[in-house]
Amino acid sequence: MPLFTELARSLPATVPFVGPETIERRTGVRFKARLGANESVFGPSPLVLEAMAAAARQSWAYGDPEQYDLKQAIAAHLGVGIENITVGEGIDGLLGHLVHLACDPGDTVVTSRGAYPTFNYHVAGHGAVLDFVPYRADDHEDPDALLERARAVRPKLLYFANPDNPTGSWHEAPAVERLIAGTPDETILVLDEAYCDLAPASALPPITLMRPNLLRFRTFSKAYGMAGVRVAYAVGEPATVAQFDKVRNHFGVSRMAQAGAVAALADQAYLQATVGKIVAARSQLAGIATRLGLRPLPSATNFVAIDCGGDGARARAILDAVLRRGVFIRMPGVAPLDRMIRVTVGTDSDLALLETALEGALDEVGEPQAPYLKGAPRSAPTC
Repeated sequence: MPLFTELARSLPATVPFVGPETIERRTGVRFKARLGANESVFGPSPLVLEAMAAAARQSWAYGDPEQYDLKQAIAAHLGVGIENITVGEGIDGLLGHLVHLACDPGDTVVTSRGAYPTFNYHVAGHGAVLDFVPYRADDHEDPDALLERARAVRPKLLYFANPDNPTGSWHEAPAVERLIAGTPDETILVLDEAYCDLAPASALPPITLMRPNLLRFRTFSKAYGMAGVRVAYAVGEPATVAQFDKVRNHFGVSRMAQAGAVAALADQAYLQATVGKIVAARSQLAGIATRLGLRPLPSATNFVAIDCGGDGARARAILDAVLRRGVFIRMPGVAPLDRMIRVTVGTDSDLALLETALEGALDEVGEPQAPYLKGAPRSAPTC
């Protein structure tokens, strides 16, 4: 008899992202710059390191399974109630819990084709069915098309990221509010705001805007520089948030993670200084791409998506050549977004390494072929 379910046996043995460590082991190339995972090389506040070091000395004891101090700190920071907050092991962990709570096998889930793949990973893992909407103009998630599709198929979940990964694009708050207002009552809107600390204030609806079918996901991984710690939270109405307590790993957020996140919230001056560094590095990165004849997309995140002036095969060749030169970057995996590479911002030395590697990669790969010749109009590939 099979040891695992038919669904488990039908799934590919893959992960949403291949880590730089895996690539190093596979290729034997040691990366000199790590610019592919949207981590913050500027790191967390010194207060975070102090708090986590102190908590480490108590790591013989489980962390608070109710995460009370952290929830209280988040609620005070946002101006909402503690009952509006649930905490988890990164947004990825919370998304897995949500799919578990909301989806039976065969249920429909709507997202954008090419959007954050870990969400799709959880949906497939629970036997739900993904229904895709193409990006608008090849670089923006399309809230109007997502809403139209949701009204047509009445999915259990509707995923929308603002700002977006992998393109870095964003929508202003009125467009997001229309999506919130129009989502069918039986559909939960999954509003992924992982990059909210880097977005213009005009892109974020008030956090007090709540609906029974709205969950907003935020993280300490990006601007706060704590990707390796694994701590994030979701905001919603109390009855919706309370559902997470039925399935979450109650000891999944460690004592050190909870202490570090509380300290991070207490040092908003450090956060703002880091955001300033990220914005400056983002401009520098866009300048590198432009000087090398590529097209950087406007970004409200800690990375820049760069149009390589061709199709997915060209972008993949450039990516591989950059990796061989010791710089870790990534690219979207779905056409037409796969014409881009995606590069996380870094320090001046990181970006200097990137510029050298990218210039060498472009020399190796050569000019784009027709119909992607420089300066020529490009017809976008279809989804």
